[in-house]
Amino acid sequence: MNPLLTDRAQLLAQLDHAQEFDLAIIGGGATGLGVAVDAAVRGLKVVLLEAHDFAKGTSSRSTKLVHGGVRYLAQGHLPLVWEALRERQHLLSNAPHLVHPMPFVMPAYRRTDQWLYGSGLKLYDLLAGPARLGPTRFLSHAETLLALPGVRITNLVGGVEYWDAQFDDARLALALARTAASHGALMLNHMPVTGLITAYPAGRVQGLRCQDTETGQERSLKARCVVNATGVWVDQIEAMLHSQAGPASDAKLPHAVRPSQGAHLVVDASFWPGSTALLVPHTQDGRVLFAVPWQGKVLLGTTDTPRNQVEWEPQALESEIDQILQEAAQYLVKVPRRSDVTSVWAGLRPLARKDENAKEQGATQNVSREHAVKVASNGLVSVTGGKWTTYRAMAADVMQSIRAARLVSLTANDVTLETPLWGAPSEVQTAAETQTASIGPYGTDAPLLATLPGADHWLTPQLSEAMVRFAARYEYARTVEDVLARRNRLLFLDAAAALAIAPQVAQILSTEMDASPQLASFEVLAKAYQAPI
Repeated sequence: MNPLLTDRAQLLAQLDHAQEFDLAIIGGGATGLGVAVDAAVRGLKVVLLEAHDFAKGTSSRSTKLVHGGVRYLAQGHLPLVWEALRERQHLLSNAPHLVHPMPFVMPAYRRTDQWLYGSGLKLYDLLAGPARLGPTRFLSHAETLLALPGVRITNLVGGVEYWDAQFDDARLALALARTAASHGALMLNHMPVTGLITAYPAGRVQGLRCQDTETGQERSLKARCVVNATGVWVDQIEAMLHSQAGPASDAKLPHAVRPSQGAHLVVDASFWPGSTALLVPHTQDGRVLFAVPWQGKVLLGTTDTPRNQVEWEPQALESEIDQILQEAAQYLVKVPRRSDVTSVWAGLRPLARKDENAKEQGATQNVSREHAVKVASNGLVSVTGGKWTTYRAMAADVMQSIRAARLVSLTANDVTLETPLWGAPSEVQTAAETQTASIGPYGTDAPLLATLPGADHWLTPQLSEAMVRFAARYEYARTVEDVLARRNRLLFLDAAAALAIAPQVAQILSTEMDASPQLASFEVLAKAYQAPI
């Protein structure tokens, strides 16, 4: 693949030159990006508009797991688990540079729990079929300690080992954006949609209005079909139609999404040594606890808290931080405290409501993660629910809903089953890399990265000057936040370290583009990722 330059002036010129798009997608998270890839692979004329940056919202704030869903198995959502396990295999095949298998162990402190966990996970293996990554194994006391050297020993009787996969969510989102672009899609971040265009006086959706956040310039564009893939903001996009039609009461506004907040804490690897992840399926309040090794740190989480307010930077509640630390203290030999947390963040899950006319209340951990696609009478296509692992299947369902509604002429084929994502090495390259070293997150772009200025100048052990330049030239990065939150994950790993190198990143970006790198706003943001003590 020849890397595509992401010069913003050229992208905007393409937008202005276009007469009409087959598909206009609102939202640059997992769902919207997946739809863009599916539509572009089909040869459609596609534009995707993201209000901030690709994966800025929920899609960069996951637990970094590509999984079938052990919790969903316990809840009896077998079709969701079956689908996710197969999609897990597609991701491992199509993006081996970003997704890799990972062993998990459930420690058992009662023999009955061990047999209960093990029997459920044997069913997990059975559902996976040929897509199974490794066999579920009952572990003795000694084997469990060998796999989990940081686990609490008191009353431990054994454990159960099973396999899932881990990924870098924000970089996978970026790979999707670049894959869609390589198939002809026009991808624009920092371009919020400000309104929908309908046939006069009020009818079919025929396009949208958007505004460039860097220049303030407004644009209108025509599209045969508009897809609302904005996650927890899906109701706000649908509400644009109500506001255009006149005042409406809150009771008449759409309520398709039920937001649920998941918070995560990051601590040093010394709190959970080794490469095996911990999963506790039932904490004291019925949620799941993870301790997952990730990029040299350990990710602790997650919570499942109903939230009514939707915001771009949701803050972890004090109760959520306390809950994660208290639960971790029950299972980790080295107990983390607030002062040990190097970064804390929260994300909002866009759970699909069963009844859009009702504002459901109460716990959300048992709400299904299945997705829903709605084609309104005005032609607007909205997607709710779902999770990262099944993004590709969600996109295929969206395209088939568009086909069924005859909004765009399509075949019934599932076209992305074997579509490699940007940077994925060929099978020959993968075999060679496996014998020498692990495949890095840049995949086939690694040689190009090595040729850029500053390849040997490291700002941190994980970030070079060349990586910043590469982000600006080839990865749509426009701000310090784009680089340190999503092209590189330092903000999510160590907020203080990200804050320290932000001025250097801003200086490099200033040499690569004319727009402001937004240093001051990033410094405010980075402080919010530091756990209050």
